[in-house]
Amino acid sequence: MPSGGAILDAWYRTAKQAKWSKLMDVRTAYPHADAVGDCTVFNIHGNRYRLIAHIKYAYRTIYIRGIYTHAEYSRGRWKDGC
Repeated sequence: MPSGGAILDAWYRTAKQAKWSKLMDVRTAYPHADAVGDCTVFNIHGNRYRLIAHIKYAYRTIYIRGIYTHAEYSRGRWKDGC
């Protein structure tokens, strides 16, 4: 299995080339992506990590809010601002 860094690099490369205009477009590449408030939550590296991002679809801009382990994500502190 690839390392976490390689997985994040693959996510970055996919997101950089993407022309997402809504969550359903995101789910073509990441079927388990979910909207939580104004954020999109990506399950990364076999569900070991969560990448939290604000996606501004109209501007094709992604702001990464944070990358959390499953345990950190479960604590819910990341929800402030989403």
